[in-house]
Amino acid sequence: MKKFKKFLAVLLSVLFVAGCFAACSNSSSDTDASASDMQYVKDKGTMVIGITEYEPMNYLDENGNWTGFDTEFAQAVCEKLGVEAEFKVIDWDNKIMELDSKAIDCCWNGMTLTDEVMSSMNCTEPYVKNEQILVMKSDVIANYPDVASLAGVTFAAESGSAGAAAIESAGYMDNCTTVTAQSDALLEVESGSVQACVIDSTMAKAMTGEGTSYADLAAGFTLTSEEYGIGFRKDSDLTAEVNKIIEDMKADGSLQQLADKYELTLA
Repeated sequence: MKKFKKFLAVLLSVLFVAGCFAACSNSSSDTDASASDMQYVKDKGTMVIGITEYEPMNYLDENGNWTGFDTEFAQAVCEKLGVEAEFKVIDWDNKIMELDSKAIDCCWNGMTLTDEVMSSMNCTEPYVKNEQILVMKSDVIANYPDVASLAGVTFAAESGSAGAAAIESAGYMDNCTTVTAQSDALLEVESGSVQACVIDSTMAKAMTGEGTSYADLAAGFTLTSEEYGIGFRKDSDLTAEVNKIIEDMKADGSLQQLADKYELTLA
């Protein structure tokens, strides 16, 4: 009997310790699951921002430093949050995976607020207006005034972009080569490997026509209109905080001043 009582006491002790360990583990798991995204970023001291090289939103200056509307905008917001802005070039087609894996903390690079983006991320209110626009060699673009005229034309577009979606909606995706960045789509047209590309009007305005990097390319008609937003992880508390900062920057005129600098239209 004594041996049995001793065995029972040991068994109860083991079960008690195991229960405590499980409770602690569950508590830790619950804490992790409900952790503040904003606190996570503040604890790191940096906000890792997923981008592509895209003038006038994020591009390298003559000294190899990031500049552009979204660059300056992000730096201003991060300063108000008390963290540093860290820019990381990503494959834009994999932006949702990059965000969910915490390789980046947000997507902030002239990102169109599509249904896919808004269902996969926690997005801010729109901040800039944009269009998807046709770009071709300037000596032929007048021959293509509308979607119907594009039958048989070969295209390039950034994979996973709103430009690619616009080409698909027009029914011409079979004639489209996808590339890793919008700037690569311009290169494809410049080289003659395709006849046209569909890119953001913000980039087309900054990079095509007289006095630009692509003087022999021109912007044509608009395929779709849209708005840009910033994407955070689902249920992130950073979104509401950044929305407040955006409203403050609109109210004090600093965001409009930045938009004027880069010739953009605020939403």
